[in-house]
Amino acid sequence: MSSASKNISTIMRMALGILFLAHGIAKFQMGLGNVAGWFSSIGVPGFLGYVVAVIELVGGIALILGLLTRYVSGLLVIVLIGAIFTAKLSGGLMGNGQGAGYELDIAFILVALHLVFAPTTRLSLDSLFSRRESTKQ
Repeated sequence: MSSASKNISTIMRMALGILFLAHGIAKFQMGLGNVAGWFSSIGVPGFLGYVVAVIELVGGIALILGLLTRYVSGLLVIVLIGAIFTAKLSGGLMGNGQGAGYELDIAFILVALHLVFAPTTRLSLDSLFSRRESTKQ
């Protein structure tokens, strides 16, 4: 992978991390009980509201730091697919004026999938740990 591609992967990882961190913070600010209530109102078990909020918050931080990037990105793909099928599909690709569409979720899925399969970049804790492992062997 070229250095330009690695730089773009780092930017994509950090941007996705910031976006998910913001979504996680927003869920905590509105109150996890309210999030769970909203999940229940759309037919999703309320406890998943807590799970998703933690995944978004902790996952966002992990992506910013480049920690467990592949696993976190894979988990976020699952969350995003869940969001599309439970909350956004009925609104259509671009939304229906009453709710958001799923166009951004698709873009986020593509970024997260890239991060699942892309090589580790230098500016990440994953890279630091993989270097330590390679020097031990």
